[in-house]
Amino acid sequence: MKLVKEVGKKQRHAEDKLELIKNFDTKFADISAIIEILSVTEDEELFNELNSELKTLEEKLEDLKLETLLNGKYDSLNAILTLHAGAGGTEAQDWVSMLYRMYTMYAERMGYKTTLLDILDGDEAGIKSVTFLVEGDNAYGYLKSEKGVHRLVRISPFDANARRHTSFASLEVMPELDELPDITIRPEDLKVDTYRSSGAGGQHVNKTESAIRITHIPTGIVVSCQTERSQIQNRETAMKMLYGKLAEKQEEEEMGKLNSIRGEIKKIEWGSQIRSYVFHPYNLVKDHRTGYETSNIQAVMDGDIQPFITDYLKKSNA
Repeated sequence: MKLVKEVGKKQRHAEDKLELIKNFDTKFADISAIIEILSVTEDEELFNELNSELKTLEEKLEDLKLETLLNGKYDSLNAILTLHAGAGGTEAQDWVSMLYRMYTMYAERMGYKTTLLDILDGDEAGIKSVTFLVEGDNAYGYLKSEKGVHRLVRISPFDANARRHTSFASLEVMPELDELPDITIRPEDLKVDTYRSSGAGGQHVNKTESAIRITHIPTGIVVSCQTERSQIQNRETAMKMLYGKLAEKQEEEEMGKLNSIRGEIKKIEWGSQIRSYVFHPYNLVKDHRTGYETSNIQAVMDGDIQPFITDYLKKSNA
């Protein structure tokens, strides 16, 4: 069954590539026809159409070029994202909820599907931590560049004195593996806890101890899932996540550098951020790794983060 699924996925990928090539052929033919007409007559409307077609073609070629940079072992796979609130209390937990919205809106822009896997609500507002699956072509290849600490600066809505606050949240990104890697996990190395589902993820499941948290004792890796309807399903999903994290760790050791798959996970505090989002006293989103920035902070919070991802991929592969 897995083999059939894998073959089907590769077939769809090949068909998408063929369709892309056909679209390029059609686009080139249209542009050639317009140029031929303009060579014998002056038509401002047709000239404007040519400029529009050339711009569209340039954008599509840029997208195709970007895909060639996604050559990592897991880049074509789905991605599992986990957000954690850092320093900042309720403000940081609200920041996690804002980032969760940003990434789900990004996924929607890309035509990806998102599925909530685990969530822990904040004490007063927001979210302490949330894990969700992003399904789509090259989801991991794109989103792996987002892993790290994200810093927020704004006037806190939770501060009666309207003071400026700085908050932090971390994002971990791992691939959803199609097949379990050749990694041995001994039952005695696992600590399994069950608990009742809660929060947004628990509203549509049984109010029994169906949620699962698994700790891999030798590495200290912790994974959890609460959104499936049964404990067995939650355990299967959590184990798949554990294999994914162990595969990352194994790859890091084999490659001999932390940023080969998972990237450097820093302490969630001042000075360790990969990107800053400043709402006050000015509007600016800046990536500290690449220098890319924009003042259109609302667009970014509405999921327009592809320019940051594109710039990171280009510069990291330069």
